[in-house]
Amino acid sequence: TFPVLSQGFEIETEMTIHAVYNHMQLENVIVDYRDRPQGSVSKLNTFSDGFKVLKTILRLFKNYKPMAFFSMIAAVLLALAIGFFIPVFIRFLETHLVLQIPTLVVCGFATLAALQSFFAGLILSNMSEKNRRDFEYELNHTVQDYKRKEQEN
Repeated sequence: TFPVLSQGFEIETEMTIHAVYNHMQLENVIVDYRDRPQGSVSKLNTFSDGFKVLKTILRLFKNYKPMAFFSMIAAVLLALAIGFFIPVFIRFLETHLVLQIPTLVVCGFATLAALQSFFAGLILSNMSEKNRRDFEYELNHTVQDYKRKEQEN
């Protein structure tokens, strides 16, 4: 029932994060390893494959922990807005004039973007929690059906 959306090395990352997030049992299966036949070339590319896995982790972090993801974005935007606003405010206290109006406008929009990001995280977090409850309900329902069918046989 798990929709795998990734390809290549990212599949392992996606399946592992999904299993850990849903408290599923993980097992390590030991397989026999043999050397690559002589003359064959590895298709692995350390950097590009590594970046694909990191990109998948970031995407899954956004999907599984939206509040944390969007709160970090909101914090960065708010910090930038405050950082650029302080010199404007100090100059205003000194001269009683706002000489850097474009900077002030950008600070306002950055603050609005931070608020919007924070509330988007709240909404997506609630949706994620509901999806998790639905998943656990369906999983428990499936396990109960399986146990009932086992007892009948």
